[in-house]
Amino acid sequence: MVTAAASLSSQKAHPARRAPLYTPEERRRRDASAWTLVQGLLAPLQFLVFLVSLALVLRFLLTGAGEQIAAISVLIKTLTLYTIMVTGCIWEKVVFDRWLFAPAFFWEDVFSMLVLALHTAYVLAWFLGWLTPREQMLLALAAYASYAINATQFLLKLRAARLDHAASLAAGASA
Repeated sequence: MVTAAASLSSQKAHPARRAPLYTPEERRRRDASAWTLVQGLLAPLQFLVFLVSLALVLRFLLTGAGEQIAAISVLIKTLTLYTIMVTGCIWEKVVFDRWLFAPAFFWEDVFSMLVLALHTAYVLAWFLGWLTPREQMLLALAAYASYAINATQFLLKLRAARLDHAASLAAGASA
């Protein structure tokens, strides 16, 4: 008979393993898809646009200078976001046969909807003249904070995929 302490000790020694991010077929499709390269190029480009725009938005908020260039930079950041979201949906369809909310990326996609909503709210506020320029830039900062969280989610997922792949290679080598 196994005691509760022995069971707990066994769980600590052998923690529950999560399912791999990709099935072998999904990994094959991911590696064969040109959309994987597109995502790999757009993600750092979007991050660079984010950093430049963030600096311009903060400059405006701190000094009052550069309102127009800050606003244009947020619009460019939003355009890159929409581009990566559309191409990301295509990538998910190719790899997981779903346009969005594939189980492997469900929570990242859910949070992406918040990111899109905040960026879109900024564009509407700018285009329709809602809010003061300062309030618009604060809205942009909220959008950027959500983007930073979402980007971190995706980076953690990428790391998990690499660890999964390394573990499967190690398991194959030891077998």
